[in-house]
Amino acid sequence: MQKTKDIADFLNKELDVGSFEDVSHNGLQVQNSGKVSKVCTGVDASIEFFEAAAQRGANLLICHHGISWGDSLSRITELNYRRIRFLMDHDIALYACHLPLDAHPRYGNNALICRALGLGKLKSFGRYGNRDIGFVGQLAKPMRYTLLKKKIQKVVGNELQTMDFGKKTVRSVAVVSGGAAEGVEEAGKKGIDVFITGESKLYAYGLSQEYGLNTVFAGHYATEVFGVRALGQLLQRRLKLKSEFIDLGVTF
Repeated sequence: MQKTKDIADFLNKELDVGSFEDVSHNGLQVQNSGKVSKVCTGVDASIEFFEAAAQRGANLLICHHGISWGDSLSRITELNYRRIRFLMDHDIALYACHLPLDAHPRYGNNALICRALGLGKLKSFGRYGNRDIGFVGQLAKPMRYTLLKKKIQKVVGNELQTMDFGKKTVRSVAVVSGGAAEGVEEAGKKGIDVFITGESKLYAYGLSQEYGLNTVFAGHYATEVFGVRALGQLLQRRLKLKSEFIDLGVTF
């Protein structure tokens, strides 16, 4: 059993939450009565996630996409009311971490994807607000692009949408998880062979074509399961808390 505040303070420090300019209000978004015996992690703060976590006896939820964005909680009505009422009725706290969990060099979505793909010589990439939140790296040796796509699909466990306008044999790969189609332009300007993100946008097609870039869209959800899973494992190791990742199987 741990105190909710102690867990939130631990995560805030580990993830350097206060240094990011973010529309998400990262950190503890909903308090519970103060004690935690089990944590459930997931990508999105949805009623489906809340219900699944309550069934597993969780009293702290950690997610990438929380419920407090800008002034989104200026009125506690309709869906805001339903979500907060559910958490309070079940004495469940909610901790959210958006950009800090994309950018973290050890527990972040992008670093973990790079590691799973075997990328080395990582450098920061993907400016968002006041920080780079992604990484660019090198494959150990040049690889056929068709083989890399198969490897990406295996790592993320999701169908890919691709814009194949670049080299047939590739080595440099940039990764920014989630909805970062705007990264196509940075990747193109820097002459990177492959850019990987989650969610596609129409403008990315023309940019990929004009820059001669291979762009891979692997799913917003699928590219953002890595960080929350890693945080659960971190809490198990460091704070001896029971933790379980809940996969809702979203394919977008």
